[in-house]
Amino acid sequence: MNNHIVSIGTANPGDPIPQATIGEFMKIAHGLDHTEARKLNFVYKQSGISQRFSVLEDFKYDNPEFFEFFPKNKALHPFPETSKRMQAFRDNAFGIARQAIISCLQKGMTYPIEITHLILVSCTGMFAPGLETQIIHEMGLKPEIERYAIHFMGCYAAFNGLKLADKICSSTPNAKVLILSVELCTLHFQKEYTEDNLLANAIFGDGAAAALVTKSKSGLGIKKYSSKLFNHGEENMAWSIGDFGFEMKLSKYVPDLLHSGLLEIESHLQELYNLSEIRNFAIHPGGKQILQKVENAFGVHSSQNWASHEVLYDFGNMSSASILFVLEKWMDSKEKDGDILAMGFGPGLTLETMLLTK
Repeated sequence: MNNHIVSIGTANPGDPIPQATIGEFMKIAHGLDHTEARKLNFVYKQSGISQRFSVLEDFKYDNPEFFEFFPKNKALHPFPETSKRMQAFRDNAFGIARQAIISCLQKGMTYPIEITHLILVSCTGMFAPGLETQIIHEMGLKPEIERYAIHFMGCYAAFNGLKLADKICSSTPNAKVLILSVELCTLHFQKEYTEDNLLANAIFGDGAAAALVTKSKSGLGIKKYSSKLFNHGEENMAWSIGDFGFEMKLSKYVPDLLHSGLLEIESHLQELYNLSEIRNFAIHPGGKQILQKVENAFGVHSSQNWASHEVLYDFGNMSSASILFVLEKWMDSKEKDGDILAMGFGPGLTLETMLLTK
């Protein structure tokens, strides 16, 4: 019997912020002239994103007088240091984590005290004692629970959480594993007007997702999975800790690199998953072009990958939490049963795949 993702719960901070509103903040923050402002408008309109969420209210305003996190001046000086951003993570992470966990456990008809293992996933904030200990103390999880933390692996990290949960459930049949992804990407806004920052600032949003994995017969069955590390592209997708937050390297060439990389291993994936038999896909919504390139590589119609496009449109790219948002849509949908091939990408350049069955 396959282990299953029994339930998924998701949460976002505050009210959604329209993409155009965020664009107005960016024009002020970057100090753009009319020509560059028009370029930014084009990027935002073509992003495939209608709105995003943030723990920072500042992105709702184009007037520095209303800023709370950033300095109240157009130069944003002094620019917030990493310590301030990590404090904001500590102040905000538990609130949305709690919402996601409650939703997940209610759907899975499971009490907190029943959870045997907790896996925390995040690449946008870390501290010790960590968020997982706060959850244990304040949400009634048992103190002898086994806990693990997967940090700084990027957008594909939830796949590693799911794989770890699958292995735990296979070795411990009575295990009930809770995976929690919390990503507050917007804390790491960078004001320097570079191509990398323009792209990152245009797509990332904040969110949390929790998934319950057990040896069950209901939910999404975990059938098999695979990982592939490409030996090129490291300079095009990277994530490092800087003095003023975490710094994202996200080249415009990433979609093309993914496309070429997928073509390289198409025969491997065909042998592993029998792609010709798969009709449903859950591709990490890393960006509009990424979805299009991956779909083109495998001859996938956007209607077969509908949940990923919806998540991108409604939330943007929430790093590791995104794929759980996508899988939640598949679980809640009335689509006919069948296999779903999930894919995630991140620094490395790394590709994670997982075959699930509904």
